[in-house]
Amino acid sequence: MLEVKGLSRTYQGNHKVLNNIHISFPEGSFTIIAGPNGSGKTQLMRHLNGLLKPQEGEVLLGGISIRKDLAAARKRVGLVFQNADSQIVGQTVASDIAFGPENLKWPRNRINNKVQEIVEDLGLDELKDRRPHTLSGGEKKRAALASVLIMEPEVIVLDEPFIGLDYTGVSDVLSDIVRLHKEGRTIILITHDLEKALAHCSRLILMNQGDICAQGDPGDLLHLLEQYGIRKPWGTDRPLKSMTWLNS
Repeated sequence: MLEVKGLSRTYQGNHKVLNNIHISFPEGSFTIIAGPNGSGKTQLMRHLNGLLKPQEGEVLLGGISIRKDLAAARKRVGLVFQNADSQIVGQTVASDIAFGPENLKWPRNRINNKVQEIVEDLGLDELKDRRPHTLSGGEKKRAALASVLIMEPEVIVLDEPFIGLDYTGVSDVLSDIVRLHKEGRTIILITHDLEKALAHCSRLILMNQGDICAQGDPGDLLHLLEQYGIRKPWGTDRPLKSMTWLNS
């Protein structure tokens, strides 16, 4: 289980971007975090694998502070950033995916086998020799996800993965996320686009001005969205299961 206990962060004097955050993400759960711009969602994300060090509070993985072994925490908790270009370092898709394992000095055969497995799982096989920056937006997002998946994380955190994607791109990325959850991964999805994925999560967390305002069953919280500055999905009177961009 990934837990956040008493997490606070202050910038520019007294401006709190995170205010005494307490959350737990049970193993195998699918959580969506929603909130307006500036609510603290991305700041929270950057603490979950130690990219940012808490000023106050703690992040625990399996009951142990991630600060005790940051390298291990970053393998177990993978972050996929909103801007896929910021995660691209390789000259080809395959070399980009292999970057992390190469730094850890995995045996070459293991790296090659794992890269092939990942590109096949994500439908990137025909793109593996392409330069990442020539890919479409959706392909870049999936390549960024692949570079995280090769480290075999238990928890996958995705920050606005649907931004800038067309229908096909959203469907492809969402299909990957749903499949990974069904395989047992813990998914934490930060998004403004609730209508694209809300049907697949088991819990919704609402943030505003650095606070957790509400959390619980998604269907029980839809009436609170506008109160906390979150755009209400179209047709919130329709069944929750229809709030997805997947065909089935």
